[in-house]
Amino acid sequence: MSAETPAAPVGQFSRRRLQFRAWRGTRPFWAGLFVLLAGFPIMYFPYAHLQVGHLTLAMATTGGAGSLIIGVLLVVLGVSLWFQKHVRVFAGVAAILLGLVSIPVSNLGGFLMGFLLSLVGGAMAVAWAPGAEPGEQPAREDTIGKGGAPEATDPDTTLLKPVVGEPNDLSGTSPANGANGRHSAG
Repeated sequence: MSAETPAAPVGQFSRRRLQFRAWRGTRPFWAGLFVLLAGFPIMYFPYAHLQVGHLTLAMATTGGAGSLIIGVLLVVLGVSLWFQKHVRVFAGVAAILLGLVSIPVSNLGGFLMGFLLSLVGGAMAVAWAPGAEPGEQPAREDTIGKGGAPEATDPDTTLLKPVVGEPNDLSGTSPANGANGRHSAG
């Protein structure tokens, strides 16, 4: 290969994958996925009929309708985290609360699977913050000071700079008024 060899053309799959990656990076995708997945075990187990040999186990509880509502709400919150990222705090708090309510209503929150997924997804949604758009920053000129060391951007290295105008030190001991930390009483 030489320096003039053209790059391989990007295929349809690679282009779609990169588009999905860019879309996923601008929203709380993983939080939405966890919240969405939390709804399924909470919805499923109260209506499940498990077969163990010739024995049918029915997991039906009195809160079957309540668990269905909680599961559907978690799925809707997960999808809304994907497509409406500005509701992330509300959706995260609601997912955490729905996960907590699912413990007594829906077989310990879908046998703790839905409960834990809703807690983790809700916490991730609340903690997610949109990244700042990368802006163009001016190139810094490297300035060389004395002895080859880089020169500071602020030539005044005083830590405490007096405020010009009204004083903000009410103790009367600032170096600006000459007291220099000494009290007048002696």
